[in-house]
Amino acid sequence: MTPNISERISFASIKNQLEYPDLLEVQLKSFREFFQLGSTPEDRKHEGLYDVFLENFPITDTRNNFVLEFIDYSIDPPRYTIEECIERGLTFSVPLKAKLKLYCTDPEHEDFDTVVQDVYLGTIPYMTAKGSFIINGAERVVVSQLHRSPGVFFGQSVHANGSKLYSARVIPFKGSWIEFSTDINSVMYAYIDRKKKLPVTTLLRAIGFEGDKDILEIFGLADEIKVNKTALKKVVGRKLAARVLKSWIEDFVDEDTGEVVSIERNEVIIDRETILEDHHVDEIVDSGTKAILLHKENQNLADFAIIYNTLQKDPCNSEKEAVLHIYRQLRNAEPPDEATARDVIDKLFFSDKRYDLGEVGRYRINKKLGLESSMDTRVLTKEDIISIIKYLIELINSKTDVDDIDHLSNRRVRTVGEQLASQFSVGLARMARTIRERMNVRDNEVFTPIDLINSKTMSSVINSFFGTNALSQFMDQTNPLAEITHKRRMSALGPGGLSRERAGFEVRDVHYTHYGRLCPIETPEGPNIGLISSLCVYAKINDLGFIETPYRKVESGVVDLSDGGTIFMSAEEEEDKIIAQANAPLHDDGRFVNPRIKSRLEADYPVVGPEEVQLMDVAPNQIASVAASLIPFLEHDDANRALMGSNMMRQAVPLLRPQAPIVGTGLEGKLIRDSRTHIVAEGDGVVEYVDAEEIVIRYDKTEDELFVSFEPETVRYRLLKYQKTNQNTTIDQKPLVMKGDRVAKGQILTEGYSTQNGELALGRNLKVAFMPWKGYNFEDAIVISEKLVSNDVFTSVHIDEYSLEVRDTKRGLEELTSDIPNVSEEATKDLDENGLIRIGALVKPGDILIGKITPKGESDPTPEEKLLRAIFGEKAGDVKDASLKASPSLNGVVIDKKLFSRNVKDRKSRTNEKALLAKIDGELERAADELKGRLVDKLFSLINGKTSQGVKDYLGVDVIAKGTKFTQKILQDIDYLSVNPHKWTTDKDKNDLIAKVIHNYVNKYREFESKEKRQKYNVTIGDELPAGIVQLAKVYIAKKRKLTVGDKMAGRHGNKGIVSRVVRAEDMPFLEDGTPVDIVLNPLGVPSRMNLGQIYETVLAWAGDVLGVKFATPIFDGASNEDLKSWTDKAGIPAWGKTYLYDGGTGVRFHQPATVGIIYMLKLGHMVEDKMHARSIGPYSLITQQPLGGKAQFGGQRFGEMEVWALEAFGAANILQEILTVKSDDVMGRAKAYEAIVKGDPLPQPGIPESLNVLLHEMRGLGLSITFE
Repeated sequence: MTPNISERISFASIKNQLEYPDLLEVQLKSFREFFQLGSTPEDRKHEGLYDVFLENFPITDTRNNFVLEFIDYSIDPPRYTIEECIERGLTFSVPLKAKLKLYCTDPEHEDFDTVVQDVYLGTIPYMTAKGSFIINGAERVVVSQLHRSPGVFFGQSVHANGSKLYSARVIPFKGSWIEFSTDINSVMYAYIDRKKKLPVTTLLRAIGFEGDKDILEIFGLADEIKVNKTALKKVVGRKLAARVLKSWIEDFVDEDTGEVVSIERNEVIIDRETILEDHHVDEIVDSGTKAILLHKENQNLADFAIIYNTLQKDPCNSEKEAVLHIYRQLRNAEPPDEATARDVIDKLFFSDKRYDLGEVGRYRINKKLGLESSMDTRVLTKEDIISIIKYLIELINSKTDVDDIDHLSNRRVRTVGEQLASQFSVGLARMARTIRERMNVRDNEVFTPIDLINSKTMSSVINSFFGTNALSQFMDQTNPLAEITHKRRMSALGPGGLSRERAGFEVRDVHYTHYGRLCPIETPEGPNIGLISSLCVYAKINDLGFIETPYRKVESGVVDLSDGGTIFMSAEEEEDKIIAQANAPLHDDGRFVNPRIKSRLEADYPVVGPEEVQLMDVAPNQIASVAASLIPFLEHDDANRALMGSNMMRQAVPLLRPQAPIVGTGLEGKLIRDSRTHIVAEGDGVVEYVDAEEIVIRYDKTEDELFVSFEPETVRYRLLKYQKTNQNTTIDQKPLVMKGDRVAKGQILTEGYSTQNGELALGRNLKVAFMPWKGYNFEDAIVISEKLVSNDVFTSVHIDEYSLEVRDTKRGLEELTSDIPNVSEEATKDLDENGLIRIGALVKPGDILIGKITPKGESDPTPEEKLLRAIFGEKAGDVKDASLKASPSLNGVVIDKKLFSRNVKDRKSRTNEKALLAKIDGELERAADELKGRLVDKLFSLINGKTSQGVKDYLGVDVIAKGTKFTQKILQDIDYLSVNPHKWTTDKDKNDLIAKVIHNYVNKYREFESKEKRQKYNVTIGDELPAGIVQLAKVYIAKKRKLTVGDKMAGRHGNKGIVSRVVRAEDMPFLEDGTPVDIVLNPLGVPSRMNLGQIYETVLAWAGDVLGVKFATPIFDGASNEDLKSWTDKAGIPAWGKTYLYDGGTGVRFHQPATVGIIYMLKLGHMVEDKMHARSIGPYSLITQQPLGGKAQFGGQRFGEMEVWALEAFGAANILQEILTVKSDDVMGRAKAYEAIVKGDPLPQPGIPESLNVLLHEMRGLGLSITFE
């Protein structure tokens, strides 16, 4: 535990619980492995970005004259910080460079030198430390996708006539699908890419099993008989297994060339399945056949009937015929020659370039079919195809079972890294195409890699992935739990996945392999149920993309409780294992206490002896996700309500004054640490300075660490103050430490943003009574005390960002100003000279936030006019007001404003620019000299008096010759950016220090360089803004939302409701000691919903509140009834919280005791203020002329078909006519009605609704002439 988390009293019975893995590992590890920045090209693994480069390079032109080879890639530091990207709407990205080598293989191009160059390939969005990406200023998350694993799948379907059809489908990573399936006549066909159908034997012939003999031998189905009369006489009466062919050579003259060509001809003498009779003997002998094949006389033949049937259907007799037949099927055309046809078949399944099973596919095929193929064989082999056919035959004969497609061994996870790699693959393939084209064009000129590459190709693919792909989502940032859950989400939707409409019940259902891998509770309600799930707390994703969960090893009835005793297993490895529950009682040495153990075996729950148990769960909450693990007493809640509870905790808005729950589950601190939303101490140290905006810490460092470091000794952390999140909630960090405090590694230093004291704090602990209150809590409504409003208990702050762009229009430049035509001084009193409202101003609906004028000229001004205007200034009438005004429901305070501008170039600014750039260069030079001086001093103090062992640069050239003595002058002259920092002396420890100090120097120097680049860019270009925008103004408005009637609240058990009434504290029911309750909930909301967890929580929290302690009750391993009883007794409160309450209004005691206690309530993001809306007049739809709908469009309320019936039933004809005409789409009538109301005249008669005209036009469009008489 970190020192500052308030200790909780835990009810967990399992003391040696496994440490939770890092909750963001799914995202961070995947991205790290994609870039592999920590490794050198030599020891990089073949995965991620590196693998994509290797797949696409080398690239050659069509004549193989030029070769472009890939050597390595690198990234530069990002140009902007994360904060700048969010402020300016930019993408947090890094420039990607590849080191490429271009050389010529053609001896004619002697003048072509080999070129090695670093080529810029575009910028790549880079993951932040929190596991999110910042794209155009908004934080986004790339969600992991659950999709069908590559490999082979065996399935069955039922034909309309009731017969079962079996199929085997091979799904590769890339390339054509191939499916083997049977039909009702018991013939096996191969389907290529789901469309082309051919008998399986044709495919077998094409891949080298030419004759019937070869095919039958594969399955051991035939006896070979040498042809002679005596042998044939003996087998009369047996069935032929293969056709008897007569072959001869025919010569003919080719008409085109006049050459004599020989061609082999075949004729079928006797067909298969014929029973040999005496008269056949001579025919066979005469045909010249060397041997014939007969059916074996054994019992298993029936199993292989399908092969005979298929041979009967097979039109081909030789490999050549089969190859040509397949070509015709695939291409619907005649093959030019046999070689071309063979090439097409090879490319389909046997070529590395076109077909790839991937490591996963090969692993799954080997595992399923029991093959031993090497993992490097990524294409199909003959053995694979034969094994699949044999397995399918076993399946047809009911000797094996079909695959369960929802088993997690058949579904794998595509994490961020893999999704990015596939996008890069697309980008690089496009780039390779343009490179080839450019190589072909530039035949005789000298060119370099840079001339071949267009960096836009890559950027456009990657940007479209982040901007439009269904799995790149706008991050749910309501609170830290929402963030972490979003990053751990698994979606079966998206490209290459399922679609909502087609997903059936089975895919969505909970499967036994989900245990410890995917949470059975947390999934959305609605159309996505079961398609989007959440990773369990302990789950990890292995290198092949399968989800693994940890178990403890059990051998001969003894559980291995050591740290090394846990193993992670995928769903496939777990098959056939008997697994004990985590809370099975154990002795200290790991032996089971009970003689019979409740356990789990796949989908079954046997009770077995200890010696039969093979594994044991590591924790009771192993099956649940993070959100579900945060619900105390989850075991007493119905699953449906638990689902709502875990989903609603993600919608809890951060409060101004949050509280950690009195009854938690013990996961609250871990979640905050892993969410990276707060500042965490990087090591042990002392707090040097604290204020509201920053914390300064001096970390403890060893002498060696101080020696090799070029960083300042203290570290400054900026606190986020009132920062807007994606959901417009607020991140406002406050320090938790004081000056002089010692901090430990991993300690949380700040609170705020739904945390208190280093723990998740989504809501508040409230005194609750479960009782009816004057009918105001009917049907889930909630009655609250006015005290909650006046004490700001549920007050939250929400921030809206308003922005306005200034463009250069064709009528002239727009301008930000407070001098707006036809606007009163009163309206512009809060605007500064740039037209931005002042910080601290109170904003009401309709107020001007940003003043802007835009030229309105009817026509483009002539050059003379332009000149006059430049001299005398604009005429006031030539501009119109284009200011940004506050929307109808906006009330708040301006807390910040920002103005970003591009630099406008004139002579004066150019002179200033030159001076500034020179100054920046001078500063860098000074800083670099000082840095190098520090480095030389450090090195000299290390190696003074030593001799060199040969200091070289990276190309291997000597910098300091071997045997030379190190002096300060020699050290001063070295270029440390290109020097090899290893093996300078004979002393290994000193060499390590030298390497570290030079490495740190290079990093610091690069940091200076990128800072200089940024400063220069800001001077020359100004703020980076999208094309066509000259200035960008932003205003941030904070709204303080108190709890009001209509707001949605919820507990952690799916007990949600709407605040129906805010009652004065003195009118609320009160306890015997006079304490009024804060909130009254309806007791009828508990029994039918079966979420009793809230009652347990209420009672235990009351005891905790009285005693001033907090509890942790982990799910499935929490407090028992006895524990609750003992704590209520300690606290001196009634068991189960049953207390008599008194009516606040009359002071009379209620007849029945009610359950009272402390419940943890959250305020959800559905606030009435965001939903309240009214319209008088507003926008209309163009065609129907009816008012638009929805608050965003300032629309009206639809008076629909059923509402019309209601008025018809009452005979309210006039009201009905008014609603259907002047209040809706009678264009003339509504204008007249408005005029009449303004003048105070009686309302005119309504006219014809526009919808009638629309109908008429529709009918005329159908050619019906309709006129009114």
